[in-house]
Amino acid sequence: MVRTVATAEEMRELGAELAGLLRPGDLVVLSGPLGAGKTTLAQGIGEGLKVRGPITSPTFVIARVHPSLADGPALVHVDAYRLGGDLEVDDLDLDASLEESVTLVEWGEGLVEGLAEDRLEISIERGEAAETSEGRTVRLRGVGPRWEGVV
Repeated sequence: MVRTVATAEEMRELGAELAGLLRPGDLVVLSGPLGAGKTTLAQGIGEGLKVRGPITSPTFVIARVHPSLADGPALVHVDAYRLGGDLEVDDLDLDASLEESVTLVEWGEGLVEGLAEDRLEISIERGEAAETSEGRTVRLRGVGPRWEGVV
């Protein structure tokens, strides 16, 4: 699925919409250049899951757990930008909470796919306009039986 998103607010709305599809055990892998809107999408997912916030970029803490304020799963929000490889991903023990949480990993492409057979891969690209333009193309790709017919 491909979606064009014009503003940051639309990106959050898309995230909230995606949250309605997510359930405990889901792995979401976000990719895209700096400033593409990965954290903005994560904010919308957090809002949709009704987790404790605020959802901010976990670049310097690597991972944050946002417990549910409702009757849903927690959101484990990870920023793999500063991770050097598979061993550092293993050190995070993401698989320990994977079954009961939604795990969302920014910059996780090529690092976290081994955590789950099923995952939702989301890539965000800037439009052809200037880098300051908010327009984005969001590509969603479900991997594995969990996502067949969902995305």
